[in-house]
Amino acid sequence: MSTKNIYHNGRLLIPNAKWCATFASKFRGFMLHAPITPAEALVLVEKRENKLNTAIHMLFMRFDLGVVWVNGRGQVVDKTLAKRWRLQYSPTAPAQYVIEMHPSLLEVVQVGDGIEFR
Repeated sequence: MSTKNIYHNGRLLIPNAKWCATFASKFRGFMLHAPITPAEALVLVEKRENKLNTAIHMLFMRFDLGVVWVNGRGQVVDKTLAKRWRLQYSPTAPAQYVIEMHPSLLEVVQVGDGIEFR
């Protein structure tokens, strides 16, 4: 699994986020993981924009997550505080990337903001 830096409106938001492009890495996510810090994140990558494939579950999670959905043009299309042990969260608009991060970062990111992965 490779890593990427996540930039929010041109400024570094999260260094070395894990880039999850395989089924196994996306399925595993943060399940059964210890709580994360604001410097940790996963980017779940789909081949194209979609609402169904970018839905997530929070089963077997020990902590809540901040979740941001980003379309193929790098625009935030939705965000939510995902509570542990909830069955499903889906974006309101099609997305290509799902960023699972520390909940405190939801205060920084807004719908319509720009996200880059480098």
